[in-house]
Amino acid sequence: MARSLRLKGVLLLLLVAGLVYVINPPRDRIVLGLDLQGGIHLVMRVHTEDAVRVLTDETAEQFAERLDNEEIDFADVETEGLGQLTILNLDDSRLREVRDIVAFSWPGWDLRSAGGGDWSFSLRPSEEIVVREQTVSQAMETIRRRVDELGVAEPVITTHGNTGDQILVQLPGYEDVARAKEIIQATAQLELRLVQAGPAIDQAVLPPLSSALENIPTELPTGAIGYYQVNRVAAITGRDLRNARQAIDFQTNTPNVEFSLHAEGASRFREFTGANVGRQMAIVLDDLVVSAPVIQSPIYDQGQITGNFTVDEAVDLALVLRAGALPASLEYQEERTVGPSLGADSIRSGVTASLVGLAGVLLFILFYYRLSGVNAVTALVLNLLILLGAMAYFAATLTLPGIAGVILTIGMGVDANVLIFERIKEEMRTGKPPRTAISVGFSRVFWTIVDANMTSLVAAAILFQFGTGPVQGFAVTLSIGLISNVFTAMFVSRYIFDLVLSGRRQVPALSI
Repeated sequence: MARSLRLKGVLLLLLVAGLVYVINPPRDRIVLGLDLQGGIHLVMRVHTEDAVRVLTDETAEQFAERLDNEEIDFADVETEGLGQLTILNLDDSRLREVRDIVAFSWPGWDLRSAGGGDWSFSLRPSEEIVVREQTVSQAMETIRRRVDELGVAEPVITTHGNTGDQILVQLPGYEDVARAKEIIQATAQLELRLVQAGPAIDQAVLPPLSSALENIPTELPTGAIGYYQVNRVAAITGRDLRNARQAIDFQTNTPNVEFSLHAEGASRFREFTGANVGRQMAIVLDDLVVSAPVIQSPIYDQGQITGNFTVDEAVDLALVLRAGALPASLEYQEERTVGPSLGADSIRSGVTASLVGLAGVLLFILFYYRLSGVNAVTALVLNLLILLGAMAYFAATLTLPGIAGVILTIGMGVDANVLIFERIKEEMRTGKPPRTAISVGFSRVFWTIVDANMTSLVAAAILFQFGTGPVQGFAVTLSIGLISNVFTAMFVSRYIFDLVLSGRRQVPALSI
């Protein structure tokens, strides 16, 4: 018996020492949520129709190319709307082949007669839903990578609302709203395209008009937008990037962005530049040409993007290029900033409420259960220590609802001790000695306490699964608290009773 108590005591001391080590200092070890340390709260809508539009345009181009390769006659493939194409004057004699092509290469599309030799080629509604859902998922992953590049600890990035196309982003501790919004919203569609041969568009607004009409100025007026005629198909896109970083062009002493390509992209880039030495290559970012250098020689796996960048702009551009392009544009619908002072007030109020609640509970226990109340107080303090230690170890985020979860944990911990003490008192009323009453009392309330905490744990798991942000914070603290409740009530309280009674042969009464 004595050896068992010593072993349990050593284990408890090691546990307490480990918890103190993990928590200390609490300011650095416990991650605070947006409502406690301040930060940015953003809700944005993903324009999923952009992805459907891109899919429609790509399908039109690919389908026309496939028909040409199969030497199937048709006049044109026209885009009628989102997910709606019309094939003009399709050769009906080869309709079976066309249907086989559709079934094999475009299983999510339907081919129907539109009359007059034309055929409707449309995206199925179920397939469109899948495309839109995938677009939101891809946007979330891209945003997550960009936020990670910002170095924000414990951001919240999840779907929001019931429409299925909204994303919630919370950045605790981050205060630069303008930069965060710009980095998150940047589409960052990078493309390298070959400039078509002919007079440079930056010397005329419309070259065909300048050559056909007289007295048309060939220089761009101030504020006008110039255009480049480029190939429709990009030689290299952002998907081919391996890395991107901000650098300095030592010839001009201006900031730029250097990029490198992965093996497959580098092979295509080398072949592309080698075949087009002496021609211009447009570097296109979000449908805008940032520069159009002349290819001097074959380029392998590296290049640079130059423009009128500041250092900060070059850093941010490299960041979004590394994180990848968004599959669709974003529209901000809600923006909220929580200042650090408001977060400090929340912490102060939450801590005050916790301490007042804890003090009230402890005083009641000590008054009602006397010396046995000291047992319960010790178990409750260890319960809180385990809760904070677990949150620090697993880097869980503490939010204001999480503090409410801590307070609720205190109450449920008291409830477990009340069950134990009342059962012990009942056993003693039947004439059992204190040692026997304690043993029987703990054994008979064990499953009651486990069942009660398991039921609450299931509810907490549901809250975590289907809740967002603060609700999840509440669920996390509640779950950890419930598990530690069972441990401290059934193991620590029992150990303290056994330790106190171990040095006595006769225990005529128990202070309870």
